[in-house]
Amino acid sequence: MIVVRVELHSAITHKVTEIARMRIRNAGGTKDIGDYSVETLRGRSREQLDRGECQRGGEVKDYPRLRIHVWHLVARALIAMRYAGARELEQAGDLFAADEAAK
Repeated sequence: MIVVRVELHSAITHKVTEIARMRIRNAGGTKDIGDYSVETLRGRSREQLDRGECQRGGEVKDYPRLRIHVWHLVARALIAMRYAGARELEQAGDLFAADEAAK
């Protein structure tokens, strides 16, 4: 499982506060192509996030595990859960099929 944490580092107090968390779970596939189940957790503090209550969920299918960086997986997870707006959904620059269709 991949856990993505968003932390706020205060320049004034130097306090570190976790304000968001995402979990990305392997749901199958092959060595090269993977499927993932993704979720963000409800809350804005470590204590709330530790409860593990799902805020939004989704799936990422056919992710090329070894060909592109893990940040693309995080971006696709956010899109799958509709954190990105319609404009971002249309910009699939790392998807080869979308690039070919645009030509």
